[in-house]
Amino acid sequence: MDAAQALQELTELSSQIEAAVVLGADGSVLASTYDDPARSAALASSTLELIGAAFELNAQPREVTRVEVELEDGALFVLREGGRTIAATTGPQPTSGLVVYDLRTCLQGIHQPESPKKERRSVRKSKEGAE
Repeated sequence: MDAAQALQELTELSSQIEAAVVLGADGSVLASTYDDPARSAALASSTLELIGAAFELNAQPREVTRVEVELEDGALFVLREGGRTIAATTGPQPTSGLVVYDLRTCLQGIHQPESPKKERRSVRKSKEGAE
């Protein structure tokens, strides 16, 4: 399924997620639950800034795969996997493990557009040449 379908399914199944955005490897918005492009861009920008801040905190440079920020009135979850990033906002006191599971499932449900497959050639040895 594509990113928009995956987000739609995510919001239908997860009662804790209020808004979400999926970003491509280049940081572009692939899909969002927001109808307003400005809100999507704001969440995407905050997501990328948060990933950058988490990366800076590492003693050794490593890829950031998960960030969670919980505030009094809600939380922001960010997961990175397979070249994509998903960020979601929740209300107060979310069940972290469940939200992370739902986000990971959403990311894994998004299929990459298939690249053209190379034609495989069959290599067969001639029985005549083997004798």
